[in-house]
Amino acid sequence: MASLRPQASGSLNGKRPPRLPRLSFYVLGQLLEPAAVLTFLMTSVIWLVLILPLLDLVINRGQSAPTFLYLILLLLPTPLVIIMPIAFFFAILFTLQRLQGDSELVVMASAGYSLRQLAVPVLGCAAVVMALTYACVLYLAPAGQRALRDKVLDIRADMAGALLNEGEFNTPSQGLTVFIRQLASNGEIGGILVHDSRDRARPVTYIAEKGILAQTPAGTRLIMLDGTIETGSQAGKQLQVLHFESDTINLDQFSGPARYTLRKINERYLGELFWPPERYGVTQKIRDQFFAEAHNRIAQPLYCIAFALIALAAVMRGRQQRGSVALRLTIASLAAIGLRIAGYGIMGMAQRNPPLVAGFYLLPALGAAGAIAVLAGYTPAALMARWRAGAIIGSGA
Repeated sequence: MASLRPQASGSLNGKRPPRLPRLSFYVLGQLLEPAAVLTFLMTSVIWLVLILPLLDLVINRGQSAPTFLYLILLLLPTPLVIIMPIAFFFAILFTLQRLQGDSELVVMASAGYSLRQLAVPVLGCAAVVMALTYACVLYLAPAGQRALRDKVLDIRADMAGALLNEGEFNTPSQGLTVFIRQLASNGEIGGILVHDSRDRARPVTYIAEKGILAQTPAGTRLIMLDGTIETGSQAGKQLQVLHFESDTINLDQFSGPARYTLRKINERYLGELFWPPERYGVTQKIRDQFFAEAHNRIAQPLYCIAFALIALAAVMRGRQQRGSVALRLTIASLAAIGLRIAGYGIMGMAQRNPPLVAGFYLLPALGAAGAIAVLAGYTPAALMARWRAGAIIGSGA
């Protein structure tokens, strides 16, 4: 089956072809739709795997459904950084091959639509995906990871959420055991047992008929009514019992330790990777890791251009027999996947040797250059044919 052919002058039979912007918009629409669908499907699968730990955290801490939705939305930009370029490559490979198989590209070529004109919507679609990838990798992903970590720390430090499991013995912190028999819809608690054994020489047990778990400006407070305080002394040899009508326990004292202020790599913006704001705690090894991650983020979206050209070369160059097409598509897929895996492999080496960050930019450039060479006619089969022809001419001479 015929395919589009590149023409240096962009002409057909010596005449300049008419501009057909509608065809470009048509091809662009055909490319964007499967790219969006494939991105959604791949993201949904990976997203479900990533949110399982958050689901366990939310359930165990008694958080609401809106809180869970907020957490999973914060997590979304991180997998999109990896998924969007890959989904774009397979979507464009599928779409171009479908247009070729349906002879739509042949009709476009007959109307004067050259390979260069076809490359415009293909690269335009790559630019759209690249812009979205940049938005995720430079801002949305670190902002989401930062907000996610802060929210998770708040949930784990939220004693109220940890105690809202009626009928169970809960241990929200080391040395503290809480049991709530019943929790009413109005916030009242029936049957409370709190055992504090942080001081093993003087354990304290609170038992109350009812109570209220209240959020006050000073923090979380457990207000107990009609109960007793049992205090042990001399390693449990003596027991003191005190009856009370109302007593309050400050639950903030059982919260976790203070947050560690040094942000992780995936929580930092690009400027914080190049110029860490911390004056202490950032060693040269950590700075090298930040430096490699910064360049990796800048280079990641560039693979969209390389993937677009590789897909275009795979579909538009070569014979259209079924076996030949399947082989070219397979080789193109392996080339794109190998290119991306090599990029991840450089990450570890660049963290130890900062000059190797040049490889982040070299790999997509090599992929794009190789695809352009194939589009220009320098395919392995063409080079082999030229070599054989040269060998025959040389032997004949």
